[in-house]
Amino acid sequence: IIKNKLLKHLRSLLILTLININVIMAQGYETQSYEVIKTVGEAELRFYPSVMMAKTSVNSGFSSLFRYISGNNTSQQKISMTTPVHMDRNSKEGSMEFVLPKSFTKENTPKPVAGNVKVYESEAKYYAAFSFGGYTNSRKEQSIIEKGKLILKEYDISFSDAPIVLVYN
Repeated sequence: IIKNKLLKHLRSLLILTLININVIMAQGYETQSYEVIKTVGEAELRFYPSVMMAKTSVNSGFSSLFRYISGNNTSQQKISMTTPVHMDRNSKEGSMEFVLPKSFTKENTPKPVAGNVKVYESEAKYYAAFSFGGYTNSRKEQSIIEKGKLILKEYDISFSDAPIVLVYN
């Protein structure tokens, strides 16, 4: 009953695309937790609780975030790699974000040394997830986004027009 009430009160769902879900199980990385609220068509409506994240621009990219988790932080602490990597291509600059392990909080997360990396606690949010495999590219993502919008409209589900890509490999 509570889940049904939550679904009725959702005002904004972000379209979320996932890549290579099966690969992560073999890699053994800690994975950002979520709860599947409901499946509609090819979409899973998911709730993602807040987590600590490390973020940089797409231009600074993977290497800046990798240096941060490799010890380029105020504690010189190595931080385990996790999945997924969040990719936001909605702005001109875009962003790439690493999910930090569950053991990190606002109080114990080391601050980045590099000025182009930011750490923060994400907001808990609801997402509509559409899975696909293989390497991603903008054409593949756009096709899945358009298909996803049609599915969400068919089920009369509101959504944000700012999709993100979660990379699990």
